[in-house]
Amino acid sequence: MPNVSRNGLPPVTSTPSTSNTTPSTPASNTPANTTQPAWTPGTNTAGRTAGRSMLNERFANDAQLGQVLGGGTITNGTRGEGVKKLQQSMIDMGFAVPGSADGAFGPQSAKAIKNFQVNASKMFPDVKPTGVVDAATLRALDQLAPQPGQQGQSKNIPSPFYDGKPVRVVVLKDEHRTFLFDKQGKLEKILQNAVGAKATSTDEGFKKVTTKLDERASLEVGQRLWGGPVFGPRILDLSWPDGSRSGEELHGTSNPKQLGEDVSHGCVRHSNEDIVKLYDALSVGDHVAIVSGLKDPHLRR
Repeated sequence: MPNVSRNGLPPVTSTPSTSNTTPSTPASNTPANTTQPAWTPGTNTAGRTAGRSMLNERFANDAQLGQVLGGGTITNGTRGEGVKKLQQSMIDMGFAVPGSADGAFGPQSAKAIKNFQVNASKMFPDVKPTGVVDAATLRALDQLAPQPGQQGQSKNIPSPFYDGKPVRVVVLKDEHRTFLFDKQGKLEKILQNAVGAKATSTDEGFKKVTTKLDERASLEVGQRLWGGPVFGPRILDLSWPDGSRSGEELHGTSNPKQLGEDVSHGCVRHSNEDIVKLYDALSVGDHVAIVSGLKDPHLRR
């Protein structure tokens, strides 16, 4: 059989890059276990509970969110300042909402919230992946979202080790996020992804970067195989540790609205901006772990 990936990408050769530039905005610095204490209301200096407010400054004292804590919900068609704060928190945590936080809750916002709920449910069992914002979801977000002006996540994130071996990248399929670590295991960036559809699921396992294709090569391959720039401006070809091709790549996309979904032929798609960040940060030989989710037993030191 010809040696090709499930995207039809043939074996390629390019000058191996030794670039190891990391993104400038750190995401967090402490991978944590998934077992954490349950949410507790905020307290003031007198020891009284904060009622329907939240501990995180980006959400505190918002009337719309207070209504949700009181039993309401935010769903498709909801608008308001509370929605805008939710959207910005999703963007900052790598559950990207295409465009900016506009305060209008639609299908893309619901998708981001559902992916967040998948993550949060590993720490808060009362959170369900519905795409609807309820009190349980807000309480989880109150603890997991970074403070205003910050990005990333410090709790409920994967270990940068696969069966004791350090990795630069962890792909969590179920919540559609890619975690980029530096060589010391510090989390540098969280990026939204799209993974394989049910019929062409992304293979899980311990892999390594074999080849890096720059913009010219990536666009040429996309044009030749699919008639357009479907791979975006960069491709990172992956293999198994023994050097045999895994049949998958990390690459960009011509359809960013499908990020956050199971839609690819098996490769892991990212926004075109984010694949450039990965390309610049990774070198040939760096290891990548692709797992089903946060509790995969291989994610251990």
